[in-house]
This record gives sequence, C-alpha cells and structure tokens, in this order.
Amino acid sequence: MEAKPVRLSRTILTDLILPPDTNNLGTMFGGRVMAYIDKVASVAAMRHSRRPVVTASSDSLDFLEPIKVGEAILIEAFVTWAHRTSMEVHVKVESENLLTGEIKLTATSFLTFVALGPDGKPAPVPPVVPETDEEKWFYKTAPERYEARKKRKMHREQILEADSGV
Repeated sequence: MEAKPVRLSRTILTDLILPPDTNNLGTMFGGRVMAYIDKVASVAAMRHSRRPVVTASSDSLDFLEPIKVGEAILIEAFVTWAHRTSMEVHVKVESENLLTGEIKLTATSFLTFVALGPDGKPAPVPPVVPETDEEKWFYKTAPERYEARKKRKMHREQILEADSGV
C-alpha cells in the first residue's frame, strides 16, 4: 500500500458559535466541542484511508480556554501516524474573536480511528509520510502514544476482569 502525505488528510472546519451552542456562562458546551472534534477527525481519517472509519479511542482532550458565544470555532485535524488498520489523528481547536481577529488555542486532542473493509472488519491503511517539521514531530512521537494506548487497553481489560469477579 502506497504511503500518503499528511497534507492529504488535513481537514479544517470553521463555524460560528451561537447561543444554543453555549451554557449559562455563554461559553461553548464541552460536549459540543467533543462532537466537533470527533467529526472533523473522522473526516481526516477517511481522507487518509479512503474507507469508513470508527472511533477506537480518544487519548486526551485538554480544554485550555473557553469559546464564547459570537466567536468562531476553528478545528484542524490530520493523521499523524498509521499502524496496520488504525490511524492516530491530532486535533487542534482554536477560537477567533471575529471583531478583533484574536485567535486563541482552546483545546487539543488525539484520537485513534480504525478503518473498516466492506465486511465491517478492520482493514489495512496506508502509511503516513510527514513533510513539515510539525508533522515530523507528531510522527516521531506517535509510537510512544501508541504504546501508552496499548498499556491503557491492558489496564482496562484487567479492570473488567476484576469487576466481573474472574
């Protein structure tokens, strides 16, 4: 399978935050931000794999700043690394004050997606080719995050065994 450059998976979404998107403090609901992240990341994963994908995990979601009503939300996602059937996607969320032009980093996240074949089972995905310094850094540090996910999965399985009385 031929490797693909990161740039081919890069996906950007911009939307205006309106009152129904916000809580009683006038800031965007965290769950709504999470839904945007998952949606944009899944588009990036499908662009890379050219297959249907499912979210396998969300490693982290760090909220750094609130997004206020009337601001724009800017979400950028791209595939940083691929294993056999899975892809790691990095997502950056920013807010933009449309009146002043000020842009703030509001959240970052890593998600893992699995590509599915016509039979609904995991299917191979192309390797990733990083080109920019940023992409190379994410690619170089991805195996460490992959190992952390594997450890987390083992730990989760141990908890499930303990909970079931095995």
